[in-house]
Amino acid sequence: MTTRTRTLGESTRSITLAWLALTAITIVSWWLAPAHVTGTVQASTPITAVVLALTFVKCRLIIRHFMEVRTAPAWLKHATDGWLTVLLTTVFVIYLF
Repeated sequence: MTTRTRTLGESTRSITLAWLALTAITIVSWWLAPAHVTGTVQASTPITAVVLALTFVKCRLIIRHFMEVRTAPAWLKHATDGWLTVLLTTVFVIYLF
């Protein structure tokens, strides 16, 4: 069995791309907020769902790239994904009620 080691350049590139994605998602989340367009805040279930989905992606990027879970065992990757899914689903269900 052969394993491939990552070079410093690959790791830096990966972290840079993750940072750019996090920045883009933050800007998109801000753009989706209705308050900066109309001046009033109104609850919107579709916008909340999209922002929570973007939150899932952001959290997953942070956990994988900045907390070094991408090199962890598979069970830890699955556990963190499961935890995020349960957490954000619970937040959305609470929002709906």
